[in-house]
Amino acid sequence: MSRLAGRHAVVTGGGSGIGAAIARVLTAEGALVSVVGRRQAPLDALTSEIGSFGAVADVTDRDQVDAAFAAARAAHGPISILINNAGAAASGPFAKQSAEGWRNAMAVNLDALFHCTQSALADLLAADAGRVVMIASTAGLKGYGYVAPYVAAKHGAIGLTRALAIEYATTGLTVNAVCPGFTDTDLVAEAVSTIREKTGRDAATVRKDLAQFNPQKRLIDPAEVASAVLWLCQPENQSITGQALAVAGGEVM
Repeated sequence: MSRLAGRHAVVTGGGSGIGAAIARVLTAEGALVSVVGRRQAPLDALTSEIGSFGAVADVTDRDQVDAAFAAARAAHGPISILINNAGAAASGPFAKQSAEGWRNAMAVNLDALFHCTQSALADLLAADAGRVVMIASTAGLKGYGYVAPYVAAKHGAIGLTRALAIEYATTGLTVNAVCPGFTDTDLVAEAVSTIREKTGRDAATVRKDLAQFNPQKRLIDPAEVASAVLWLCQPENQSITGQALAVAGGEVM
């Protein structure tokens, strides 16, 4: 039996990487999936593959979020599952971070969670088993050098998760975070490219160095993150709320 049959799930940042993996697994479990992202081509490719609805929107802009979610409702009905997956990370020494770079990191990694969750909130509270899952990061559980704005924003994402879980504990809505370690996505590919340009090391060596953060000595597969998200979305997991679940191969937090 499909565990999420008939439930409408919205996945932000869903065109590739972790978001696309989540969209695929939720669809396979019977959910009606709406994918929101900034780039039309990846959205078109994914929605064609899995038969979902796609909407182009910048999740840092509340008007665009509201419009995208309204279109998703028109396609699939009220939203009962929200996966806040959109994110970005730029690296550099803290002393050289600009106010603009700081603000951009907060906008996509934290402000967007506010916009999307608030925009879907009435639907989520009306659902018999509303679910919000924030895709945070191990950077929300510990510190990493040279990505201070990202680390600060992801700590904020986990704080928001815990606050909402308590605020809505007596309703049918649960709010949790999934915290991947270094995962084999475009985000890590961009980090590899940046490190390679700054250090002169070859890409394979940089990828190996990043994988060393995982005691299993490998990058996380996006499908592993998607599996954790699916578990949290299941209606029977009503008592799992306010948690930050690390998918990181045993990395110490």
